[in-house]
Amino acid sequence: MSEGEDITCVGFFKYADEGENVELKGDFTEHAVYGEQFKVESYEVKEPEDTISIIRYLGSGAIKGIGQALATRIVKEFGADTFRVIEEDPLRLAGIKGISERKAREIAVQVIEKQDLRKVMVFLQQYGISGILANKIYKKYGNDCYRIINENPYLLADDIDGVGFKTADEIASRVGIHMDSDYRIRSAVIYVLTDAAGEGHCYLPKDELTRRSTELLGVTQEAVWIQTQNLAMDRRLYIKIKGDMTVVYAGAFYHMELACARRLKDLDITADEDEGTIRRKIEVLEKSEDIELEEKQREAVVKAVMNGITIITGGPGTGKTTIINMIIRYFELEGLSISLAAPTGRAAKRMTEATGAEASTIQRMLHLSVSDSDDKGFYFASNEDNPIESDVVIIDEMSMVDLPLFNALLKAIPVGVRLIMVGDTNQLPSVGPGAVLKDVIASGCFTVVSLKKIFRQAERSDIVVNAHKINEGQHPVLDNKSRDFFFLERDNVDLILNNIIHLIREKLPKYVGVEPADIQVLTPMRKGSLGVEALNPILQRYLNPDDGSKRECEVRDVIFRECDKVMQIKNNYRLEWEIRSKYGIPIDKGLGIFNGDMGIITEIDNYNETLTVMYDGMRSVVYPFSGLDEIEHAYAVTIHKSQGSEYPAVIIPLLQGPRMLFNRNLLYTGVTRAKDCVMLLGSRERINAMIDNADEQLRYTGLAESIKEMYG
Repeated sequence: MSEGEDITCVGFFKYADEGENVELKGDFTEHAVYGEQFKVESYEVKEPEDTISIIRYLGSGAIKGIGQALATRIVKEFGADTFRVIEEDPLRLAGIKGISERKAREIAVQVIEKQDLRKVMVFLQQYGISGILANKIYKKYGNDCYRIINENPYLLADDIDGVGFKTADEIASRVGIHMDSDYRIRSAVIYVLTDAAGEGHCYLPKDELTRRSTELLGVTQEAVWIQTQNLAMDRRLYIKIKGDMTVVYAGAFYHMELACARRLKDLDITADEDEGTIRRKIEVLEKSEDIELEEKQREAVVKAVMNGITIITGGPGTGKTTIINMIIRYFELEGLSISLAAPTGRAAKRMTEATGAEASTIQRMLHLSVSDSDDKGFYFASNEDNPIESDVVIIDEMSMVDLPLFNALLKAIPVGVRLIMVGDTNQLPSVGPGAVLKDVIASGCFTVVSLKKIFRQAERSDIVVNAHKINEGQHPVLDNKSRDFFFLERDNVDLILNNIIHLIREKLPKYVGVEPADIQVLTPMRKGSLGVEALNPILQRYLNPDDGSKRECEVRDVIFRECDKVMQIKNNYRLEWEIRSKYGIPIDKGLGIFNGDMGIITEIDNYNETLTVMYDGMRSVVYPFSGLDEIEHAYAVTIHKSQGSEYPAVIIPLLQGPRMLFNRNLLYTGVTRAKDCVMLLGSRERINAMIDNADEQLRYTGLAESIKEMYG
């Protein structure tokens, strides 16, 4: 017994978490430097008996209406006697701020009903599973979870959001499941395909799949391929021959590609309209709107009117917005209803500003809804049975649309509705799986209008001119004689950092006429001395310092402070947002904050453990501290995550990095995010090497072939 003294214990605590009770077994040893220590040979996580463990359970989400802050207040009042008080004398809870007598009774009922859950959570804690995740597992399996953990914990990776193969594999190794178990190999194959989807792939070649799986598992390629074929027999994945190559699809993406191809073919009908009549109507519109279209623009409008599916592509300054505006005016005069949408809130806001017509995110147009019965937790209310009620659908920033979102969109568009897709094929592909815009064009089955000409007003912008040069493989002149495109040659990381801070705080706000918060640092990488992870803490320190006036919180070694720029880093379809008037009256609300959405922290409430972020200057979202793993600082963001956004000024540090990442496509995308000013810092040789590197990261996608097959 320690009799109240601290004892230093050393060992490998793979499955223990902060706040848990553990029983340790081992011997005392003498360390040459640190003195007496208890060397742990084995340990066991014990049932929650102390106050910290009780707080962890009550605040895990298992008991509706109790968060971490309220759990702390309850346990502070009743200590280790908390569960007895709740079960036997619940009205004593009503003496705690925030709990009424009615709520006290409700808490008691839940605690009594969930005694089995408490036991399950204690059982799962020994495998390193958090209270929140344990709650999900119990909700899915009930008391059957004991059998599943002991027989096939890999089911958790299939059934539970938040449990991946690696977590399931750790549990399996602790339970004693053999490394060549069929369950293990099957789960790994599914994991590898899912992981590949995170890289943008819809399938993997057989050799790539077996290589990745073998490296993960430590088994033979033959064993992997046998289980891959068994999974195909169960229709959990699909094996296909593409030319002389065998490829393997996860079932979901295989069906999505086929469904998208079929629906595109169904929508691809020619309107019964005379081209001459359409052109005469356009001429009348040009006069009334005082706009003179260039012939290629006029052709784009004609094609959009005549075809069920039209794709309009082009870089900055090529007149895409003018075409969209003319298409809208044409269909309005015809008495047709039009829906405008884009993949992100920022892109939708820009579309609204450019057209004067209301645009929404694609997710909102599809009426994103929450489902407790659906494992994903969400669904789109607009679908085949409840289609979009519009005659024309126009989607901007199509390069950002991934395969799952495109599939959901096409489900909701009935035959006879025109679909017009607008985008820039030279932008980076979507963050999610697929290369939808490129594949639809590459199929050669649909009407495509490619815009090349830069218009006079755009020619005055070196951002536009140099973006097109970069795209064509030409080196722009970096002599700083431009009004909006600048280059500072620097070969030292510290000097680059000092310059970035000086530019944001002093130079660019005055030059561009904006606030420092409107200036965005874009970088190719997450890692490295000029990557997101290194830049953000430094930029926070100088751009939003701790001056004593702003509240802050620290979560997982990250300090969040009021007025910080932050970004949502994964899709959360269940997050609620709200728009309020300047008088604080709610005027709109909805669901969904998505990967890449950027906002400002407006309030931190340490008492209730909540943090509020304002997205797009309109949508307010309240996060519990437990949900802050979904956001990160956004003083610097990767160029990939900046897609669909436009900033008054961007700063791009380019010094060193991997050739595969530092390519023409990436630089082009970064430069085209700027509206009024681009500032490149770093090596001239690196910039020129990026422009010379036309290689793009390969994506395994099959939508183009599926479309061709559909057309026979």
